Amino acid sequence: MERQLDDISKELRKKIFKMIYQAGGGHIAPSLSIIEILTALYFGGVMKYDAKNPHWEDRDRFVLSKGHASAALFSVLAQAGYFESKILDTYCKKGSILGGHPDMHKVPGVEASTGALGHGFLYASGMALAGKLNRKDYRVFALLGDGECQEGSIWEAALFAAQQKLGNLTVIVDYNKLQAMDRLENIIGLEPFENKWRAFGWDVVEVDGHDTGSLVKALGENTSADAVPKVVIAHTTKGKGISFMENVPIWHYRMPNEEEMKMVFHELDITLEELTN
Repeated sequence: MERQLDDISKELRKKIFKMIYQAGGGHIAPSLSIIEILTALYFGGVMKYDAKNPHWEDRDRFVLSKGHASAALFSVLAQAGYFESKILDTYCKKGSILGGHPDMHKVPGVEASTGALGHGFLYASGMALAGKLNRKDYRVFALLGDGECQEGSIWEAALFAAQQKLGNLTVIVDYNKLQAMDRLENIIGLEPFENKWRAFGWDVVEVDGHDTGSLVKALGENTSADAVPKVVIAHTTKGKGISFMENVPIWHYRMPNEEEMKMVFHELDITLEELTN
């Protein structure tokens, strides 16, 4: 299965780049760092969902708290069958349902409209509490950016979830150590990151965020509704898959020039014709 998931991840990277290339701009690097995480969730047997019935009451819920990586989520939702793949070609174009951030009122499969960082986690915590109170067995997953974890609202939600014993809640942190303008350590460092979560009452697992096998194992282990919530700290590489973007802050929101595009063609195994058709 791991090889199959890795193949899916490679195809999704192509789709993400094509979407943003055709749109003329977007958050490429933040989207590329989370592909294996989303692939494990949606195609690794972790989440239960019905793409033909997005509002199925017993579905697991996923919230992309780092909403600027919407291109990654949209590519996955199309792959999962929530909407036709051709709609990806309309990304960020006039009249499209697919914008720079997810919109729960427009896009099938989107559980929360996110973009103001720090809010998605609180929203997911409320979903998990509702599930527990209603004695539902669905799980809630929230994917956070590491820069987002500098915000006070994140730690407020962490305290809340631990006190409410939301064992049906799993947070995944895209820990690529970069944010919009610089490295985390140069702005507000998070270390010792694992210890912080433990001190707040969470079960903590650390994984290679690009190892689909490890991700499936870490995310697939369910907990009881009376247990503590779990955080999976996924060590990732921002811009993963395009060498000149990897671990370089300036690629948070930037398009390659003509010379750099030659490397994109080679490394993503994609052609200009594929990008423009």
